[in-house]
Amino acid sequence: MLQGLGTTVLIAICAILIGTVLGCVFALMKISENKFLRAVAEVYTTVIRGIPLATQLMIFYFVIFAPTGMDRLLVAIISYGINSGAYCTEIFRAGIQGVDIGQTEAGRSLGLSKWQTLYKIVLPQAVKAVLPTYTSEFIVLIKETSVASFIAVMDLTKAGDKIRNATYNAWIPLLTCAVIYLCLTLGLTKLFSLIEKRMAKSDRS
Repeated sequence: MLQGLGTTVLIAICAILIGTVLGCVFALMKISENKFLRAVAEVYTTVIRGIPLATQLMIFYFVIFAPTGMDRLLVAIISYGINSGAYCTEIFRAGIQGVDIGQTEAGRSLGLSKWQTLYKIVLPQAVKAVLPTYTSEFIVLIKETSVASFIAVMDLTKAGDKIRNATYNAWIPLLTCAVIYLCLTLGLTKLFSLIEKRMAKSDRS
């Protein structure tokens, strides 16, 4: 169980980091004036969000990375990261475009360049706006790591399944997995809630 929990947390953390980077890049592409970049970002988010995660995971493992012999844990991390990136793209895009256009105009009138305005004025406000949705994405990602067992990754769900097969007792391992997942999600919800409160407090001060 501890080994499976460690693998679950590792996959989730690495995937959300990859997803955050991809989300930032593709969100900027989506709001770009370049039609080609917008089209690439649109195809990425449409395809990835339109295919079930379990299907994507098996495509990456059995088709794309099969010739390379890549470790299944690394395949899972990459798969989850790419999947998370599509959702982070829309989260970040909505946050950036949700900032009042007057903020951008004010920055430009002060002599800031387009990128300076984005970095110094728009993004800080967008980060605060998207934090609740970003939190939800991370929590969903942790729960979705359970399908990593489809490619025999020893995550928390797979560990519980092996114990069930060895002991012929489904109650204890499955309920233990459920409780651990619940504790993880509740803990993260509380943590991000504290972060939101601190950011709100800093705004008021």
